[in-house]
Amino acid sequence: MTDRPESAGSAGEFDRLEQEVVDHFFELQPGYAVFLGLHQYDGRVPDLSRAGTERWVATADRLLSRLGAVPANSVSASRALDRSLLELLLESPRFDIVESRDLDRNPMSYVGGISLTSYMVRDYAPVPARVDAIVRTLEAGPKYLDDGRRRLEAVLPKPFLTLTLAMGGGLPSHFEQAEAFARKESGTLGDRVHAARTTAEAALTEFLERVRSEWMPKATDEFALGAARYQRLLWVREGIRSPFEEIRREGEADLRRNQARLEEIAGRPDRTGELFETLYQDHPTASDLVPSAQRFVEETKRFVLEKDLVTIPEPATCRVEETPSYGRALSTASMNPPGPFDQGGDEGIYYVTPVDPTWPEKRQEEWLRSLNRTMLKNITVHEVFPGHYLQFLHFRHGKTSLARKVFLSPSFTEGWAHYCEQLAIEAGIGGADWKAEVAQIHDALLRDCRLIASVGLHTGGMTLAEATKLFVDKAHFEQLPAEREAIRGTFNPEYFCYTLGKLRILEARRKLLGPRFHGSLKAFHDRLLANGAPPVGLIETLLTVRG
Repeated sequence: MTDRPESAGSAGEFDRLEQEVVDHFFELQPGYAVFLGLHQYDGRVPDLSRAGTERWVATADRLLSRLGAVPANSVSASRALDRSLLELLLESPRFDIVESRDLDRNPMSYVGGISLTSYMVRDYAPVPARVDAIVRTLEAGPKYLDDGRRRLEAVLPKPFLTLTLAMGGGLPSHFEQAEAFARKESGTLGDRVHAARTTAEAALTEFLERVRSEWMPKATDEFALGAARYQRLLWVREGIRSPFEEIRREGEADLRRNQARLEEIAGRPDRTGELFETLYQDHPTASDLVPSAQRFVEETKRFVLEKDLVTIPEPATCRVEETPSYGRALSTASMNPPGPFDQGGDEGIYYVTPVDPTWPEKRQEEWLRSLNRTMLKNITVHEVFPGHYLQFLHFRHGKTSLARKVFLSPSFTEGWAHYCEQLAIEAGIGGADWKAEVAQIHDALLRDCRLIASVGLHTGGMTLAEATKLFVDKAHFEQLPAEREAIRGTFNPEYFCYTLGKLRILEARRKLLGPRFHGSLKAFHDRLLANGAPPVGLIETLLTVRG
C-alpha cells in the first residue's frame, strides 16, 4: 500500500521528493556536487563496488516509480517539466551502470574519477578545510581503484585501456600539485597530503600495471554501444526521441553548409587550406599567449555589451591562467566557472595550455600556430563571453528550481558555447575581415565531424581508420590530431553535443524569436539561459511554459 508521501500528491510533497532525488543522485556523483558548489560533499568518494551500485540502482528505481506516480494536476506545468528533469537525472547514471555498463567496461571510470581540482582553484573555505578534503579523497583512492579492479571484465576495449594509461600517468603530478598547495599553507598540511598521496600513488601504480600486464594483452577493438543503446543515450542525456539517423543527417547537412561557406570565402575549393595557413601564421609568442587571451576576454565582453546580445550578470570577472600541468595532455583551453551554489564569488578561471619549453622547437611552433590570434579569440568567445562563463553566471544567478540548478546537459552547455561562435560572426565580430569567420568555420567543421563520427562509430560499424579519414578530409586535420579525435569518439560518444546543441538552439530561435520574443534576440537568449542547462530535447517546451 502506498501512503500519501510516496505519491507526492501535493506541491510540498513534490518539493521533498525533488530533494530526495537530488540527494540520491549526489551519492553517486559527489564530485559533481562539489563542482556545483555544494561543499558538504567535499572529500567524498562514491561506492562503485558492484554491491554499492546495485543498492544505488534499486533506490533510483523506487524514486522513479514515485516520480511517475505524481498526479498531473498536483503540480504546475513548470514543475511537471522539472519532474522530467528529475527522471532523467536518475535515468542517466542508471543507464551508465546497467545498460552501457561503463563501470564494467571502462577503467577510465576509476582513474578519471580522482580529481582534486575543485579544492585548489577556488577560495571557498580556509585552506586547512580544503586540504582535509584532499586528504580524504586520496585516502579513499586505494579502495576506489580496487573496486574497479574487482568489477572490470577480463576483456576490455583497447582504446579505453590506452587512454586510461595516459590519464593515469598524469595523476601523480596532480597529486604533487595538491601537496604543493597544502605545503604553501604549512609544512604540517603538506606532510598530511604527502602521506595520503604516497599511498594513493602506490595503488594507482598497481592499477595501471594491471592494465598493462593483464588487460592490454587481451584487449579487443569492440567498443561500440550499438544502435539500441545509442538511441537510449540520446534520451537519457538529452530527452531526444528523434532517430539517431536523423541526428546524423542534420550533422551532415551542417557540415555541407560550413564547407560551402568556406569554399565561397576561398573562391574555389582547392584554396581553403590557404585560408587556414594565413590564420596559423599570425600567432602570439609563447610568453604572450596568456596575456593575449586576457585581452580577448576584455574585448569579447565589450563586444557582447555593445551589441546587446545577452545580459551579463555583474560582477563578471574572468582571469586567465595556464592550464595546470596534469590537465595539459587533454586540453587546449577550458573554463572553470563558479557553480550555482558556490559561495566563493563569481570569478571565472579561463585556462589556456602553454607551450612546453621541453618540446622540440618545431612542436612549440605547431602549438602556437594552433592557438593563433584569430582562433584564440574564437576559443575565448566559446569559453568566456558570451560562451561558458556567461552561461554559468546565468546558471548561478537564475531564480529557478533545484532540479534546474542541478541538471547540466552536455549538449546545452557545449551547444550554447558553440552557438555563440556563430552568433558572434552574425553580430559582426570580425568586421569586414574574413579571418574571424574562417576560424569559426574551422571549429564548426570539427564539431560536425564529431557528431558524424559518433553515430558512425557506435551504430554504423565505422572503423577508427575511417573516422580518422573523416577528420582529415572534412575538418582539415593533420593525421595525429585526427587519430586522437577518432579515438575520443570510442569512449565519448557524447562529443556529438556541440553540433547537436547548436542546431537545437538555432531551431528554437527560428521558431520562437518572432512570435514569442517579438524579434528580440537578447530576450530570447536571456530566457534561454534562465532555464539553467536543460536537456536540449526540451528547449522549446521550456521556453514556452511559465509558472
